Amino acid sequence: MAQTETIQIFDTTLRDGEQSPGFTMNGEEKLLMAQQLAKLGVDVIE
Repeated sequence: MAQTETIQIFDTTLRDGEQSPGFTMNGEEKLLMAQQLAKLGVDVIE
C-alpha cells in the first residue's frame, strides 16, 4: 500500500510584509490578501 504525503502551505505574508521597511497594508488590503490566500488553498495564514 502506498504511503500518502501531506504538504501544508504556511504563509507569513501578512506578518512578515508588515515588517518590511516602507511597506504597509491597511485593514481592507489585509482582508483581501487573506481571502485570496484562502482561495488558493493556503492551510495556515499567519
